[in-house]
Amino acid sequence: MAQSRVAVLGLGIMGAGMANNLLRAGFPVNVYNRDAAKSAPFAASGARVATSPRDAASDADIVISMVSDDRASRAVWLGDEGALSGVKKGALLIDSSTLTVSWVEELAKAAQAAGAEFIDAPVTGSRDHAAAGQLLFLVGGSDAALERAKPVLSVMSRGIVHLGPVGSGALMKLINNFVCGVQAVALAEGLRFIENSTLDRDNALEVLYTGAPGSPLVKTLGPRMAARDFQTFFFLRLMKKDLTYAREEAGRLGITLETATAALSLFDRAIADGNGDKDFTAIVEAVR
Repeated sequence: MAQSRVAVLGLGIMGAGMANNLLRAGFPVNVYNRDAAKSAPFAASGARVATSPRDAASDADIVISMVSDDRASRAVWLGDEGALSGVKKGALLIDSSTLTVSWVEELAKAAQAAGAEFIDAPVTGSRDHAAAGQLLFLVGGSDAALERAKPVLSVMSRGIVHLGPVGSGALMKLINNFVCGVQAVALAEGLRFIENSTLDRDNALEVLYTGAPGSPLVKTLGPRMAARDFQTFFFLRLMKKDLTYAREEAGRLGITLETATAALSLFDRAIADGNGDKDFTAIVEAVR
């Protein structure tokens, strides 16, 4: 039985890795990126380079979007030449971007009106996880839609977690990144604390890595913060966006994320200092 044709909308740090894994698995793939230069290398790997989201979706059985925020998602699905204007009846639409729950719910309704199925499936992981097919998909949607998606998601992932109806994946992703963002700020302040003291930095960091604070995030970010190695695995400006979305979503539920507010002040400072397009480990420069 022929494999589903998959359209990938957005070929940034994450989308590029996802598209490459689909191509390696033998799926016929359409790609679209707002900056056409990012699409060109995929043609050499056998992808059809589309001229618009509508073009990319026109013959696809499954359409995946991986873009930066609500505004970009809205543009790629509903804008001029948006994917929903050309999607096939019965197609499965997947948005893997980190988005607000309210927009995901609106998008699901628009997909239904277009005769398509929809799941939200944001991911945990960074550039290297995307490239290696080791993402974790956090899914909101029906059981039936997820079953259709699994052959595609499985070649890009180390696992798939079904969290509930549409919007559940988006909500879990915001909670996940809220905790990551706050933890990164705490680590940055802890590192500054160490550096401004008489402690040997390497010894002190080893205590953190091997003790109770030694989460996978701390063990990954700590050495890069210490070395001032800010090559981009996840943009600092996008972590700021995710913290903002998380705080807003918590507010809808009557919850105040006070640590998110504190962290956001440092992310704002880092962006003002010109670090928004560096890896989010560069948050340490805002406290140094």
